[in-house]
Amino acid sequence: MRAVTKTLGAGLLAVAAAVGALTVPAPALAATAATTAANPGTGFAYGTDSWPVSGTGSAPYKEPVTGGSYGGYMWMAGSWAHWAGCKTGNFLAQSAANANQANENYAKYHIGVGTGAYWYMGGPGVDPHWNGTTAEATNWGARQAAQTLTSIGSKYVPYPVIWADIELPEIAPARDNGWNSVYTSPCSGVVKQAGVPAAVDRAEFNGFAAYITAHSKYKVGVYSAPTIWGSIFGTGSAASIPNTYEWTYWPETANLAAAPAGWCLHGSSTCAQFFGGQTSASKYALMWQWSGGGGVTNGHGDFDQIDVARLK
Repeated sequence: MRAVTKTLGAGLLAVAAAVGALTVPAPALAATAATTAANPGTGFAYGTDSWPVSGTGSAPYKEPVTGGSYGGYMWMAGSWAHWAGCKTGNFLAQSAANANQANENYAKYHIGVGTGAYWYMGGPGVDPHWNGTTAEATNWGARQAAQTLTSIGSKYVPYPVIWADIELPEIAPARDNGWNSVYTSPCSGVVKQAGVPAAVDRAEFNGFAAYITAHSKYKVGVYSAPTIWGSIFGTGSAASIPNTYEWTYWPETANLAAAPAGWCLHGSSTCAQFFGGQTSASKYALMWQWSGGGGVTNGHGDFDQIDVARLK
């Protein structure tokens, strides 16, 4: 996610091993909170996302580096730039191995949440049919949602939330993913208009969410961070998402020994911060990517804290 985009800013555009038909261990049992040696806290589980992270051992699989049970994996169902065929920013961050490990732990050993999915969203400014209206932004969001569900297809993705990845990656072809600027074409990298109204940005997300809920069994969530969310949606009604599931990536650390218990890093007062009017006390606060992004990369990958209990 954010870790992926910052790394790619240096020019790495490799595509990780694609997630094919994710295996379905039998029987598929209900998830329970992981009980770990490195304890994530009551009702929580450790997991990873995006690029492959090795070191999980044999079944039941262990969380890499930090130890404890491997409680979940979030894979990239797709991205707007890859879908558009752009020459830059055209990446998929996927690991079939991690997905299948998470699914086996979930279905066979009752650990964690299994595999979930996110779509790396392009804002209204990279819509090939941009016309500045909320109606078109809604349609653009729905088209990306449809592609998300197509990408998942018949794969085994038991985690019940589809994540809309909304961020400002600082990489080509659109450094803001089209949330704050309008481009001459999706892949051009050339800004033709500075600024996108928050209401138009929000219309796109609403279109995405409405399509997912109307055409699938999945709920909808957002991956973002407080400052990023505010810079896109402002501080008014367009920014308010009191009843939407959230996955934050703020704050984060390179210190994997500080793996969190609950919503705070071990031995620290540093705790997860959510956005859109929510806090960690909200029943919609579900995940925290506490290590792996941007300038605090840890040498291994993206690490997540997952609240398992809140989705039961």
